[in-house]
Amino acid sequence: MADSFDIVVVGGGPGGYVAAIRASQLGMKTALVERENLGGICLNWGCIPTKALLRASEINHLLHSLDAYGFAADNIRFDFAKVIKRSRGVAGQLSAGVKHLMKKNKVTVYDGHGKLAGPGKLAVTKDGKPVAEIAAKHIVLATGARARVLPGMEPDGKLIWSYREAMTPAALPKKIIVMGSGAIGSEFASFYLNMGAEVTLIEVMDRILPVEDAEISAFVHKAFTKQGMKILTGARVQGIRKGADSITAVVEAGGKVQDLVADVLISAVGIVGNVEDLGLEGTKIKVEKTHIVTDAFGNTGESGVYAIGDLTGPPWLAHKASHEAIICIEAIAGKHPHAMDVLNIPGCTYCRPQVASVGLTEARAKELGHEVKVGRFPFIGNGKAIAMGEPEGLVKTVFDAKTGELLGAHMVGPEVTEMIQGYGIARTLESTEAELMHTVFPHPTVSETMHESVLDAYGRVIHI
Repeated sequence: MADSFDIVVVGGGPGGYVAAIRASQLGMKTALVERENLGGICLNWGCIPTKALLRASEINHLLHSLDAYGFAADNIRFDFAKVIKRSRGVAGQLSAGVKHLMKKNKVTVYDGHGKLAGPGKLAVTKDGKPVAEIAAKHIVLATGARARVLPGMEPDGKLIWSYREAMTPAALPKKIIVMGSGAIGSEFASFYLNMGAEVTLIEVMDRILPVEDAEISAFVHKAFTKQGMKILTGARVQGIRKGADSITAVVEAGGKVQDLVADVLISAVGIVGNVEDLGLEGTKIKVEKTHIVTDAFGNTGESGVYAIGDLTGPPWLAHKASHEAIICIEAIAGKHPHAMDVLNIPGCTYCRPQVASVGLTEARAKELGHEVKVGRFPFIGNGKAIAMGEPEGLVKTVFDAKTGELLGAHMVGPEVTEMIQGYGIARTLESTEAELMHTVFPHPTVSETMHESVLDAYGRVIHI
């Protein structure tokens, strides 16, 4: 006999577990099905453990910069195994926290793989064996996505790594090739470079971090190069050759073909949705480019079946998935939530220097027909950034010249991933330059660069 619920969520990542909690809060009898680890890729193999690694690389960088602050230390070293162990411990602690949240919110958790089994039905299996049959009026698919694998460059755990192997290496490689310079590739490139490895970053587009504003991309390129990273843009990997303990990538860039030899190659070339074996066959659910098509509230083409998060396409961000979860569940409950404006979702890359943005780039704003006013403020003009010893950075703001609407904000420098939310709030509140100019920013803080950038767009900047 089937277990009966008001709603069942398939996938326990930042979209799925948030959906389950919100459904329970709204009085629905809720179940969640997760086949691996509560918290999903983000918490266990993505957002959280990579930040723990990047924190370690930041400390390593600072230890080798002590003289600038008046300190000295001898025989600076690290235990790489402990660095990795701490990262895994952080992930484990938070996964246990999600388990506690499920219990606290009275969400029934099934350990297994969920698959649609007819209208209002879900079959759960574990290692091919039946675990449960679930009946639910509403089924939310939140199965996430995984790394794209290029033919002939499949991760083997030794010479070719996916993000998983890159997060749990047995030892620190001396030479690394990173293929793909989006957020994932740039973060791994930055981590390994700051831990002491030689890193070559390869990007098929004409610039690294290609979704960011062109000025920000150029700034990061220059910073990475200054740190010692080798970067090839407009580059294609034509093939690879594996040795016993090394890998050679045949790369074409700038009309020249060259062999790059390294200990390992990290592949970070995109994302594909986990749409396989979900029982979509025979339903009205539409899949495009490995992602399920939904409306603004998570509805698929099949009545009673919804989809959220990375499974539904870009931007592939945990906070996007969580917010989609709230919207989807509240719509199911008849709460009439606002549809999400994708342009109000901040994007963050935690490399050194950090990168953060929200809204339109300058180029995209112009493409859409906006007459723009653009403001810029460098961190070298900010007292707190200089005092911190991190004066390299930039804040760029883009406004509609006619209405004063904040169209976009783009930042590079220390802790900008924390500061970007200020502009996120401004966009959500539909603020214009007037409100931002009249907002009092505390001194001395790096956030003052945000205010000065706004002032600069209107010829009123103070400190440059």
